[in-house]
Amino acid sequence: MSVLPEPWWPTAILAAALFGDAVMSIHPPRFIRDCLDGVRFPRDWWWVLIVVKLLAAAGLLVGLKVEGVGLASNLGVIAYFLAAAYAHIRARFLKQEFWLNCLGMLFFATAVLLYSFVGQSI
Repeated sequence: MSVLPEPWWPTAILAAALFGDAVMSIHPPRFIRDCLDGVRFPRDWWWVLIVVKLLAAAGLLVGLKVEGVGLASNLGVIAYFLAAAYAHIRARFLKQEFWLNCLGMLFFATAVLLYSFVGQSI
């Protein structure tokens, strides 16, 4: 059994979305600043989120050719957005950023996992 994404393109789109999110986070627009401030994430640690998103995007792309890496990266992205959702709920910051950005990316990453990895084994 192969552990490469099939089809590959949803994984590539998820990687591009994470890369774009990381690039935007270098000089975050207001909605990102409001989101991170809303969950009370310390500004001194914002750089870590950029690194995590870049590593996740790289892992997803490497995983297009190296078995298992894409699956592990996809699961990591889901864990990241589950943690973000928990932070939003705990801080009671349930504004538009939570529903669109956080849960939207969680849904997207989960859909990619189900379509490109789980769907091939059914």
